[in-house]
Amino acid sequence: MTSSTPRFAAIGMTVADMAASLAFYRRLGLDIPAEADTAPHAEAALPGGLRLMWDTHETARATDSDWTPPQGGTPTGLAFACEGPAGVDRAYAELTAAGYTGEKAPWDAFWGQRYAVVADPDGHGVDLFAPLDG
Repeated sequence: MTSSTPRFAAIGMTVADMAASLAFYRRLGLDIPAEADTAPHAEAALPGGLRLMWDTHETARATDSDWTPPQGGTPTGLAFACEGPAGVDRAYAELTAAGYTGEKAPWDAFWGQRYAVVADPDGHGVDLFAPLDG
């Protein structure tokens, strides 16, 4: 890689309610400062030097006045590794008990993982997974 070659560094999402979105991701273990709840932009450091970033709809419109939220479908999907199959079940149960929408209850996927999907407050599908043999 040369100094002029772009380097993948971050994943960005646009959200309707910053505090609600960040509360969801804190439940999945991301370290996000409380003051970010009222900010127009927030970030969390991820393993390997990546960052997960959130911007409010208002921030998106400030950079592009014609911007509108995507309609239908899942605009972004993230996946979180869990501690074994029981960890998938536990995370899914905790998130749905907290009021988040379960899109797919935990199941043993044919590719050898325990898998589940929960929607964050903006409808982004968040996959929870762990190897079946782990």
